[in-house]
Formats: sequence, structure tokens, C-alpha cells
Amino acid sequence: MSIFLSFSILLLFSFNAQAAVPPKARFKLVNDGEFGVYIVEYGGNYRVLDVFNSPFQLAFYNTTPNAYTLALRMATTRSESLFRWVWEANRGNPVRDNATFSLGKDGNLVLADVDGRIAWQSNTANKGVVGFKLLSNGNMVLHDSKGKFIWQSFDSPTDTLLVGQSLRRGGPTKLVSRASAQNNVDGAYSLVLEPKDLVLQYKGLNSPKPLYYFKSTASNLWISTQDGILQSVALKSEDIGDGSRYEISLDTTVVNSSFGIGQLILTSPKYNSTLSILRLGIDGNLRIFTYDDKVDIGAWEETFTFFSRDNFWASECELPERCGNFGLCEDNQCVACPSPKGLLGWSKNCKPKKLTSCSPNDISYYKVDGVNNFISQYNEGQGPMKEGDCGKKCTSDCKCLGYFYHKESSKCWTAHELKTLAKTSNSSHVAYIKAPKK
Repeated sequence: MSIFLSFSILLLFSFNAQAAVPPKARFKLVNDGEFGVYIVEYGGNYRVLDVFNSPFQLAFYNTTPNAYTLALRMATTRSESLFRWVWEANRGNPVRDNATFSLGKDGNLVLADVDGRIAWQSNTANKGVVGFKLLSNGNMVLHDSKGKFIWQSFDSPTDTLLVGQSLRRGGPTKLVSRASAQNNVDGAYSLVLEPKDLVLQYKGLNSPKPLYYFKSTASNLWISTQDGILQSVALKSEDIGDGSRYEISLDTTVVNSSFGIGQLILTSPKYNSTLSILRLGIDGNLRIFTYDDKVDIGAWEETFTFFSRDNFWASECELPERCGNFGLCEDNQCVACPSPKGLLGWSKNCKPKKLTSCSPNDISYYKVDGVNNFISQYNEGQGPMKEGDCGKKCTSDCKCLGYFYHKESSKCWTAHELKTLAKTSNSSHVAYIKAPKK
């Protein structure tokens, strides 16, 4: 009996693994034809494909000529609203005119350039796939004969989460921002699920490693992981008023903990908000955009902004590049350009003085009192040590642009990135900025 049962299971597994996609479920879509006429994110051109489930539709789009991304758009032509791209297959690896997106007999989704080069694939060949669907929540899935998902787009986000989508241990653990409107490659910012924290990180051109600019536990938010591991963070929308009011939240699960679950309510629109997205922006800010499909014009609303004057836990001054390359930020505004001559008027041209030599004899420092920086606020400093020793560490490091020092804790942070200095009432928090000695 045991041998027979084992043989049956093996036979069943073999049958499922070799199941072929039926001819009617196979497709090959080509990137050709006329461009769409409606406005899309990043000012690109686009061609829609025959994969549609309102308000979602698959399309090819580009922001530079003949360099296309296969993406899922959200919005309809009826509302005459901006089309937002909520999932992308091949960021940083564009394809050209006449590229193809296909599902073959073996069950593998393939995005191939016009010369046959594979730019992206689902890696699901011979795994029992029998069909492809775009679901009403924006999740694209490959499924087997029993409806089980073999692959889903919810498992490979770029910079966006849809309602019901999550970051989770053993699955997708981060979102990564786009570099710029025109440059569709990974940007400097990421939202990361860590074992004890949900964090935001910044990786500048001079940074040897990503640096925190927000940590949920440091800000005493809803996550408590003292005796457990953060398992998942999901974007949820819940009807709390017979369709007249919804709550959009981040829901967490923690394993090996007495807390188990947690919830942070972010906003409460007075209409159905199930068509919402959480976006990690080019500027590193987290925003929620909600699409109201009952509205004819202006269907998108920015219903939540994480770094803003309205939120007690995170002001705009904590964004690394709020003031561009350099600047002093106060009350969410860039108010001054620190210089050896004091605080000057801020403009987009504000930047630290350029160093032409690493020799200690050619370096000086100027002091800025009462400031913090994302580096000194959320990243572990060195010390305790004396203020002069902190300066010596920066002087001996050619890539160091300045240092931050907290007198009450004698902690030191040497900085390869300066960016935004945030004004604080604590005068014991000081910054020393490197400058060429006259």
C-alpha cells in the first residue's frame, strides 16, 4: 500500500509539473502600433496591450525614445486622469519597438527584445501553469489547473504597493524608488522590511552603504518587535462606515511575539479607497494616492504624505535631499545655505565648498550649531569620544565631508553625505563642515 501511494503521488506530481498551457490561453503581444493619447506618469509615450481589468491595463511605455518598460497602468480613459505605473517588469533593462510579451506552452512568461534577448521572465517553465490572469486588485497571476498561484506580480514590486500587497519575510522585502522621471533605473531610496524594523534607507553616490533616514522602532510607531521577528507589513483598506468612510492602514504581523499583529492607520478618506497605492517617491517620501473611479476628472487624490508638517513623527526636514545637495531646513522649508561666512540665503545652487586636497594642512572646518542630520538621527554613532577626536577621524578620511557631534552623549558621526541639515532646539547637537583652508 505504501509503495502504491508513493507511486501515485509521484505520478500526480509528474503530471502537474508537465501540464501544458492550453492553446487558447497562450499569447504573444507585440510592442507596435499607435501611441496612446492620454497623459501618463513621467511624461512618457505608451502602447496598451490586450491585458485589461478596469482600472488596470498592461502597456509598454518609454520616457526616452525606443527604450520601453513593460508596466501595469492604473486609471481609465473615462476619468481622463493621469495614468500611474504600479508595477514594472524590466526597470533598468529596456526593450525596443517590436519587443514581445508572451506566454508559451511551457508556462513561462517572457519579455523578449526584438532581437530575441530575454529582458525579463517569470521562471515558471514546466511548473504546471495552465493560465494567466489580471485580477481586479491589480495582481497578475499564473495559475495551475486547481487555481493555485505559481507566480504573481504582487511578489515582485518595484516602488509601489497596491491594497492587499505586502512586504514579507521570505518574499519581497523592499521597495526601491525610481532614479528620476526620465531615468528609469533604481534610485537612491528604499523601504525595507528588517527583522526588527520597517526602515527607510538612502544610498548616495558617496555612501559606502545605505544609511537610515527613518526607523519605525526609533519613532515609537506601531511595531513592537522586542521579543519577536517582523514577518510582514501589508497595505490595507477597510470600510468602517457603510461605504462612506474607509481606513487605509499598514498592518503588521510579528512572529514569536505576544503582540502578534499591529496596525497603523494612515488616513481615512470619505469614499471607497480600495483603489489606493503606497508609493516610495523619487524624493524618498512615502505617499498614498487613492483613485476614485466614480470621478470623471481628477480621479487621483494624494490622501497621505509620510514626511510632512501634518505628521508628528516625520517632518520634511528629515528627507535627505529635501534641500538638494546642501542646505539648512527648518519648519519643512530650506531656509539657509551654511558657509564659512555664516548662514547665507538658500538656493538650489547651495553646496559644500569643493575640496582640492586631502592634506590636513589644506583643510578647515566651519561650525553649524543646533542641527541634526538623517545620519545622526537614525544611524549608530561612534563613541563616546571627545569632540576633537571626532574631528580627527573626519580629517584622516579623504571622503569625509564633515562630522556631527552630540555633546550630551559624546557620540560622533562622520559623513560621506551631507545633504539636508535639520534645525533643532538642542544646541548641543553641532555639525562641522569641511572646507578648503584659505
